[in-house]
Amino acid sequence: MARGVYEKVPGSGVWWIQYFEGGKRHREKVGAKSAAIKLYHTRKADATAGRKMPTLRNTRGITVGDLLDDALEYAAHHKDFQNYKSRAEIVRGTLGDIAATDLTPLDLKRWLNAHCKTPATANRYKSLVSLAYRVGGEAGKVTVNPARMVFHRPEPAGRKRYLMVEEKEYDRLYAAIMKLYPEHLAEFIVSVYTGMRLTEQYSCEWSQVSLSRKTIELTVTKNGFARTVRLNEKVVAAIESLRRPGQKKTDLVFPSTRKDYVTDTWFHPCLAEAGITGYVWHCNRHTFCSWLAMAGATDRQIMEAAGHKSLAMAAKYSHLSPRHTQSVVDML
Repeated sequence: MARGVYEKVPGSGVWWIQYFEGGKRHREKVGAKSAAIKLYHTRKADATAGRKMPTLRNTRGITVGDLLDDALEYAAHHKDFQNYKSRAEIVRGTLGDIAATDLTPLDLKRWLNAHCKTPATANRYKSLVSLAYRVGGEAGKVTVNPARMVFHRPEPAGRKRYLMVEEKEYDRLYAAIMKLYPEHLAEFIVSVYTGMRLTEQYSCEWSQVSLSRKTIELTVTKNGFARTVRLNEKVVAAIESLRRPGQKKTDLVFPSTRKDYVTDTWFHPCLAEAGITGYVWHCNRHTFCSWLAMAGATDRQIMEAAGHKSLAMAAKYSHLSPRHTQSVVDML
């Protein structure tokens, strides 16, 4: 690879070039690696031949593609980065060469209608374009954001699947994990009985855990606010079983060989063994919240225990169990 070609943010897919002409350093953001290598050799040849270098940045029209490149750099370390990257390439294919100031809310709405089959998909692409313009605005490249004028599309709520007590689904899944992957049993128990999000649980370090106080102090959460997770006896015992000699405070409680903390490789076989369908790891959080609701917890208690942003989110669990709802009616 040419020495003057580099990826400013590793993994972003956005490549830059740098070269010197007359003792002056020049840098340009290009995009694809192959294009960067080609442009680098062109610039070096021009510099060697004494040809005038192009005036960069200040007079170059900013395109939607340029804003997408900046957005990818911004989101390079986000857990959903690969999805950002694939969506950006699709947007770039038809809108990338358009001047950023020329894209109107109507243009974006028409593009979403033509390329997105569901409201959820349209909302994800709208969010990407909005992010691109927001990052561009912070860099002083644009002053408007057309995505702000495009309405967010209502998405169907979908079913919040949880482990049915009357079907003994928890017991069946517990037994399946114990049989197939006993080394993962503790993390399953912690997930169900704390309701922590996947990234919250798998990024947790021993320094955040206090078994004497029965708490886990979360510093990185989806909402951006630190919160305290309360532990019951089952969780305390599960975490205690993970204690090993020589562990450091900065060690992860649940070490993973993958940065995205994928549990599918072992969790899905266990679900199949237990005969449980329509369930994924995040449903453990729904199980935690619905069990709290069935035990009589208030919406505010559920909100605080699960770290929800609003009471409305917690209230969705109040009516998850048909039998629980029937028991309330039967009281009349």
